[in-house]
Amino acid sequence: MRESDAMKRLYSVPHRYAGTVQVNLAVLAFFAIAAFFLLTEHRAHLFGALPFLLLLACPLLHSFMHRGHGGNGEHQPPHDKEGDKT
Repeated sequence: MRESDAMKRLYSVPHRYAGTVQVNLAVLAFFAIAAFFLLTEHRAHLFGALPFLLLLACPLLHSFMHRGHGGNGEHQPPHDKEGDKT
């Protein structure tokens, strides 16, 4: 095997087939149409569950926003030399 053939094989870019792009677009279009019909046909169900979803989001947001407050005194403001807060 010549050196140029080995280099071509080593540094060749994988070929992307046009068929996979068409399949990806078809799947994307299917999900877009499905999402549209789910939102239009089940709007009343979604709006009915919205207050409960907001209430369920509160503990999750609280736990994520207060991550790192372990009570170890890590987040205390700095003190000056006399012990007063600056």
